[in-house]
Amino acid sequence: MSGSGMLYGGDEIGALVFDPGHHSLRVGYAQDDTPKADIPSVVGVGPADPVMNSDLETKADNNIGSTNKYYVDTTHINVARPSMEIQSYMKDGMIENWDLFEKVIDYVYAKVVQSESMYHPVLFSESAWNVRNNRERLTELMLEKYNVPAFFLVKNAVLAAFANGRATALVVDSGATHTSAVPVHEGYVLSQAVVKSPLGGDYLSLQCRHYLESQNIDLTPTYAIASKDVIKERDTARFTPKELPEKLTASWQQYMLKGLLQDFQMSVVQVLETPYDERTAAQIPAVHYEFPNGYHQDFGPERFKLAESLFDHNMLGAGQLASASVGMCDADVRLSLYGSVVVTGGNSLLPGFAERLNRDLQHRAPSNTRLKMISANGSVERRFGAWIGGSILGSIGTFQQMWISSQEYEESGKSQVERKCP
Repeated sequence: MSGSGMLYGGDEIGALVFDPGHHSLRVGYAQDDTPKADIPSVVGVGPADPVMNSDLETKADNNIGSTNKYYVDTTHINVARPSMEIQSYMKDGMIENWDLFEKVIDYVYAKVVQSESMYHPVLFSESAWNVRNNRERLTELMLEKYNVPAFFLVKNAVLAAFANGRATALVVDSGATHTSAVPVHEGYVLSQAVVKSPLGGDYLSLQCRHYLESQNIDLTPTYAIASKDVIKERDTARFTPKELPEKLTASWQQYMLKGLLQDFQMSVVQVLETPYDERTAAQIPAVHYEFPNGYHQDFGPERFKLAESLFDHNMLGAGQLASASVGMCDADVRLSLYGSVVVTGGNSLLPGFAERLNRDLQHRAPSNTRLKMISANGSVERRFGAWIGGSILGSIGTFQQMWISSQEYEESGKSQVERKCP
């Protein structure tokens, strides 16, 4: 801390909380109850157009050799542009493409926060398996390039537990690219018992896509449709295609198709409380869904079958992950972990997800355990669990002495992050 004893927290100086994920980056001020922005974790990279240099998109770099233009956030990415590639800066829960990531951070300060980075301490969430090299690089980036007054890194599972009022919990986080079970004890991750599987929202989207294509349902996304006619159920769609610019890239078209599939997934797919059984599923009312091209039909038992893959996998089902993770912890913490299982992540919003996980765990937990599932009812609390935890942590008085200040960084460098951020 500086000699004047300046505190970073308090009402005058808003700390910023960043929660990067594979689907989106959540950003906002500590003390708020929801993020100010939810920015897709991809960047559109297209050729720079010398005529159209509007202020909104990030300009091309000033280097002579660079001729790319970068598009950040939904309103810029979702526009059909010739030769614009969609690239993600995340890989395996960690930041991989730092140049793209910096473009997004620049955008956040320019358009979301609309303030200089030097005025706001920054709290970042990270995955439980983040590597030292990455942590130090992020610390260096924020304290050197962005000159933030103070910086801190916390595991997102710890934050999700905090958001649900727990310091000890088993955090089952089901996101876009993977589902993980992370045991948290007294605010620390027990890293030897972290278990993760690659079954998440994207895997489910893929299942939906295979299923819809096998039914010969036309998946024309909204951007390609100029107008459509109202038709009877299961009739062939009648729509007028839109004139699109040439040279649309495959990566952009895939990205837009993924948006359609995610909407289908959230509207139709549901998890059965018991393992999938055709008879049980057939008794539940069907759900009606209309595709962007106007085609519409009811979906019955198949909507449960799609979600089953997240649970019935004999190695990677969510119930297996959770019980395997608890099994790898010390015997004396197992009871307290089973006593607070926190469910978080955007993919856990599938209707019935928490109930099914509860049932699977009850079958796997020892008979004497008291199992308690903590799954926030609101979709906001569950989608932004880690962000909300960061918002709480960043605004607590006792946390204020824990920041890595820019002064400490100058004195002892980026290795501080290993010492101060568990």
